[in-house]
Amino acid sequence: MIPLIFDIKRYAINDGPGIRIALYVKGCPLRCKWCHNPESQLPKMQKLYTASKCIGAQDCIEICPEDALTLTPDGIVTDAEKCTLCGLCADACPTKAIEMSGKLYNAVELMQIIERERVHIEHSKGGVTFSGGEPLMFPGFLLEMLQECGKAGLHRAVDTCGFAPAETLLEVAKHTDLFLYDLKLMDPVQHKKWTGKDNQLILENLVKLAETAAAINIRVPFIQNVNTSEYEVSKMAEFIDALPGETPLVSLLPYHNMAAHKYNKLGSNYEELDMAEPSEKEIEKAIEIFNSYGVEVEVGG
Repeated sequence: MIPLIFDIKRYAINDGPGIRIALYVKGCPLRCKWCHNPESQLPKMQKLYTASKCIGAQDCIEICPEDALTLTPDGIVTDAEKCTLCGLCADACPTKAIEMSGKLYNAVELMQIIERERVHIEHSKGGVTFSGGEPLMFPGFLLEMLQECGKAGLHRAVDTCGFAPAETLLEVAKHTDLFLYDLKLMDPVQHKKWTGKDNQLILENLVKLAETAAAINIRVPFIQNVNTSEYEVSKMAEFIDALPGETPLVSLLPYHNMAAHKYNKLGSNYEELDMAEPSEKEIEKAIEIFNSYGVEVEVGG
């Protein structure tokens, strides 16, 4: 299956070393409560609407072949049963209040886009990062792109939640220079509560990946009332310390709710629940715990 791409980020500096180009695929097996890219979850085209941008021009209504749009006091409303997601309304909107999330590209088109960034990539010792969503949901596409990037001499990183068949992960590892591997929680019950899935496969895959001597950067979304307790951090540090081979670098990614507006664009509500930004004290304590196990930590990255 060829995935839809919902974003291509140039000059990316938080998705691996150097200046990178990051490709974001639509589709993810997890449903993390804090997800900052809700448009990445479903592997299909979606329409986004920003009411504050709408000026009531009604160009979208006039061009819609299915008569699926209506102007109301709250802005443009789409009849989901009529809408075919053709995108004509987004093309016609003068203020981009309507946007389409998801576009198909073939490997040739993507490599052309990537090559245009080569000068910045090479100057900064950067590369290409495949993110999402979950790129391992699309192994055929991912392997083709990794191989093409390899032929072009480009550094390749894969950002993954690790929830995929082990054989897929290990095959991808043969063509990947760096894994950005998410580790969210150690407690399986809490993991399922906050992400919708048990973490057994994720943890098993991380061990198998480490056995291959792959370069791994473990990334921890650090969220107060989710995974900042000393018990949870200690369990995580203990697990990472016991991984085969060289101990991976850990990146703590402090939580924020800046993506809440994206849920509104999709017509849903962002439920913050008990999630909150971690305190400086919690961050400092986590660093202390990781370091006590010999695990190097950075904040951000």
